[in-house]
Amino acid sequence: MVRLGVRLWSYVRQEASHGRKAPIDPFTRGICKPSASQGVPLGGMGSGSISRGFRGEFRQWQIIPGVCDGSPVMANQFSIFISRDGGSKNYASVLAPGQHEGLGKAGDQGISSWGWNLGGQHSTYHALFPRAWTVYDGEPDPELKISCRQISPFIPHNYRDSSLPTAVFVYTLVNTGKERAKVSLLFTWANSIGGTSHLSGDHVNEPFIGEDGVSGVLLHHKTAKGSPPVTFGIAACETQNVSVSVLPSFGLSEGSTVTAKEMWDKMVQDGQFDHENFNSGPCMSSSPGETLCAAVSATAWVEPHGKCTVAFGLSWSSPKVKFLKGSSYPRRYTKFYGTSERAAQDLVHDALTNYKRWEEEIENWQNPILKDENLPEWYKFTLFNELYFLVAGGTVWIDSPSPETNIKKNQSQLINGEYLDNKATEPKVNGKQGGVVEDATGCHRSAILDLQKHYEDAGRFLYLEGVEYIMWNTYDVHFYASFALLELFPKIELNIQRDFAKAVLSEDGRKVKFLAEGNWGIRKVRGAVPHDLGTHDPWNEMNAYNIHDTSKWKDLNPKFVLQVYRDFAATGDMSFGVDVWPAVRAAMVYMEQFDRDNDGLIENDGFPDQTYDAWTVHGVSAYCGCLWLAALQAAAAMAIQLGDKNFAEWCKTKYLKAKPAFEEKLWNGSYFNYDSGSSSNSKSIQADQLAGQWYTASSGLPSLFDDVKIQSALQKIYDFNVMKVKGGRMGAVNGMHPDGRVDESCMQSREIWTGVTYGVAATMILAGKEKEAFTTAEGIFIAGWSEEGYGYGFQTPEGWTMDGHFRSLIYMRPLSIWSMQWALSMPKAILEAPKANIMDRIHISSISSRSSHSETGVRKIATKAKCFNNSVFNCAC
Repeated sequence: MVRLGVRLWSYVRQEASHGRKAPIDPFTRGICKPSASQGVPLGGMGSGSISRGFRGEFRQWQIIPGVCDGSPVMANQFSIFISRDGGSKNYASVLAPGQHEGLGKAGDQGISSWGWNLGGQHSTYHALFPRAWTVYDGEPDPELKISCRQISPFIPHNYRDSSLPTAVFVYTLVNTGKERAKVSLLFTWANSIGGTSHLSGDHVNEPFIGEDGVSGVLLHHKTAKGSPPVTFGIAACETQNVSVSVLPSFGLSEGSTVTAKEMWDKMVQDGQFDHENFNSGPCMSSSPGETLCAAVSATAWVEPHGKCTVAFGLSWSSPKVKFLKGSSYPRRYTKFYGTSERAAQDLVHDALTNYKRWEEEIENWQNPILKDENLPEWYKFTLFNELYFLVAGGTVWIDSPSPETNIKKNQSQLINGEYLDNKATEPKVNGKQGGVVEDATGCHRSAILDLQKHYEDAGRFLYLEGVEYIMWNTYDVHFYASFALLELFPKIELNIQRDFAKAVLSEDGRKVKFLAEGNWGIRKVRGAVPHDLGTHDPWNEMNAYNIHDTSKWKDLNPKFVLQVYRDFAATGDMSFGVDVWPAVRAAMVYMEQFDRDNDGLIENDGFPDQTYDAWTVHGVSAYCGCLWLAALQAAAAMAIQLGDKNFAEWCKTKYLKAKPAFEEKLWNGSYFNYDSGSSSNSKSIQADQLAGQWYTASSGLPSLFDDVKIQSALQKIYDFNVMKVKGGRMGAVNGMHPDGRVDESCMQSREIWTGVTYGVAATMILAGKEKEAFTTAEGIFIAGWSEEGYGYGFQTPEGWTMDGHFRSLIYMRPLSIWSMQWALSMPKAILEAPKANIMDRIHISSISSRSSHSETGVRKIATKAKCFNNSVFNCAC
């Protein structure tokens, strides 16, 4: 570990010298600190995100890919000004409950001069992603009830609006007093993308009057270090009872043309700004060190016992996403709004005119679950709120150019200090396929246009493993998280699998130093599923992870096959099956090299060669072995449906040898041992030992083992890994000795992984153990989300220890709670699939078991989706 630490430190410094952040950097702390004040993030997916704490602060800025600044920008606030007929009662307050360190100083010209006086004793926050509600019940005015409804366009199966970088804040004002009240709501915003970016200079604000009563200010932000510019739009909607005014620019220090204090005093006195401000045009660009802010005010009269609604909108437009090594792409929303900086005005206008429809669609999606009395309330809350990661997990959604433009050109590049050629796989003729030409990705040329059609339909999507582990679409973790995308945005999920299918059939010969052992290898091996799609040049420079050589990992390839089959079975998308089938075959055949004793099983190699990358495995392991058995069955099932009989027979031959060997080597009468080695933890109870069975059942395939074994193993996990850890109130610990002691053999064996716990719970549901499943998963809610827990809401970490110490906040894997919902309500295509054992339908010929694995792609009958009909086995296209 010491040597790894030294190598990792050296690598982090080397990357920093090039102006880049290493994907894993345990030495720089405070990138993301736990904060119990986190709340529902803003906006749709993939266009940069801003989170909002439950006290109203705007924080967790992720506008630039891979960069997360957790600090709130305190100038960004909603405030309220109230006066009543007679003038005896006046209130002015920032709607930010609680104490705020360093604010409220007398004589300050900045935001300290504002009214930070809201106690919060009568304010409550409610979160149900993608919406949130804050209720100020008699604060600051005892006779005015204020509620704010926050709405973002996260709408399942809506691939347009769900890409939009915008949010709406709808204020409802209820006057419980006997006097008419004049109420002005104020929305202030700094020209900033978080951190110290507001001080970089050259920022410009300008007012606008738009259609349908939508008026506000555009804030044009010139980003530093060559990143694409960003334009914010803040606006309110004028109605018969609501008037809108703006202050296009004010500053936070003495010497500003208008200071924050002067702006506040103007609102206290008049409750609005001068209407002439709309004619002021763009302001002078800010100087370095100067903060430029803007304000929008909406004023209304609320009659005694009357009600009024005021809507504000926020948008942020950064049309191009640029990665550090130079590649740039148009974001998904530009397909609908173009690339002009003024798109922010159209975005905020459309948000304010469409939010009611968005809410209706959100409610239609959520209500069947929310109204299901058989589901626990904590589960409904956590199920929706864990989806925060699809917005706040550093997501990037692009309107993709042709896939061919993303294939890395052959060139010499500097990798870890050495210039080496990038040996991309050359186009070749597949002789077994009747002369079909394949391109550098291994895809048939005729399929390239089909791929482009799918990318145009739903774009291409990236999300981080976590804000502390900066790698895109980390595949061993996506294995758990992907249920959410498949359930809610299946086209995105299929395109992610298409990206990985292309990657399987490619090779990148540039050399990389692996830090665990200090050995060298190549960046990407043909046939191996990459660990991730990269960090600083995704799609083009994969495998940013360089702790171990993941081409020797034993879980990635089976996980690819299992995800592909699940997605294929769930969607019934035959063109998808055709697109990815050559990669499925290649991924399976690649694993043959790890069957050292010809028993059909893959063996682990005495190092952490799977997602538990600090937990060493020897020989056959429950985790990887079970995944391999499941992959053999899934590949056979897919081969049958695609008419590839020979490969189906090859899979069956392997399976018939592997399954009895697996049970003989690992089954101990109660559960499957951790591995077949002789180490002190070889007989540990691994919570994730049935991961392959989880996917098998989720895909409608026959069980891998008899029901007695499945029930016994799950009960053992529940009794030991779950209930022996704080009485089941923390989730499932990864490893537990059979004597009831936590497996302390490494950091990961003693951790409770949130996403794995949800996956284990889903496996229990699929096996008919719903009571145990909900008890298991509730531990994550109690420890992570509940008021008595550790305060990890909207930042769920990879895992925690029994004393509550976390590792890696804001992490991808907990999205696997959607595998529980998948288990509870599987799609019709899977439920109605034939239940006959797949292997019983495959007849093994003497030739196929010897030769079919040498074929490199789907046979010619499966090159076009239209060929798949009742005569699929006889098609001769």
